[in-house]
Amino acid sequence: MTSRQWFWIVFLGAVWGGSFIFNALLIRELGPLWVTALRVSIGALGCWLFLVVRGKSVPRDPMLWFKLGMLGVLNYAIPFALFPLAQANLASGVAAIVNALTPIMTVIVSHYWVNGERLSWSKAVGVVAGFAGVAILASPALQMEGNSKLWAIGACLLATLCYALALNIVRSFRHVEATALSSIALTGAAVVTVPIAFLAEGLPVMVLPTTWMAALAIGLISTAFTFQIMYRMLPQVGATNFSTTTLIAPISAILLGFWFLGEVILPSHVVGMIVIFVGLMFIDGRLPRWIRQLAR
Repeated sequence: MTSRQWFWIVFLGAVWGGSFIFNALLIRELGPLWVTALRVSIGALGCWLFLVVRGKSVPRDPMLWFKLGMLGVLNYAIPFALFPLAQANLASGVAAIVNALTPIMTVIVSHYWVNGERLSWSKAVGVVAGFAGVAILASPALQMEGNSKLWAIGACLLATLCYALALNIVRSFRHVEATALSSIALTGAAVVTVPIAFLAEGLPVMVLPTTWMAALAIGLISTAFTFQIMYRMLPQVGATNFSTTTLIAPISAILLGFWFLGEVILPSHVVGMIVIFVGLMFIDGRLPRWIRQLAR
């Protein structure tokens, strides 16, 4: 990838790391379904406003709208609900570390996807290392230590699988303009999640100013703004390379969680993150190249 593309990878990873902090602030007053509904609804409004300002046309094919709406449910509605649900029992930094498994899940899904990226030996090593990192990360839950629970880590893993599937599916929509794609997909997620949130959790009550600020930030910055960049970069760098944004997110989330939320960083969290990062470096081929260079 070019230096410009790497800049946007790092930028997006840092911003998405902050979304875990916004989730932690939102679940103090809201249920996970309303956290999701607000994020996708505010994000959709922001994307539609951006589309109107730029004067972009909107696809008129009803079947395309339906497909993009279902993509929105898979890529936004489900994982956006799983993360705040998990974060009621999981530190923000830990959730972000588990999210770093997205590239590993993407490698596995891409291997079996039609015309997808095939699994090489270095990627296979990376997959094993990644799951070993999650096992280390889950060890405090197994030992009843810290504030992480095993089921919450499992929920985050399910969210990464949703992301991996969506990253491969979105390649079939390359012909759709990025702003229109994100607008329609987020609208589909909102249409599904808002009624469910009403039925399951009732009317939302937001009293704290920090809740309102977190809702606007996660909807407009972490969703509407970043997705304009995301859908423009995906065709250029590919699903696996783009998913490495999750390398940056844990660092951002852990530091912000420690500074603003007083969350505890356990030694096993650091070790688990390092092992996952080693796996990711095997997946993109960087570590095997360094090993070959040293051997020479």
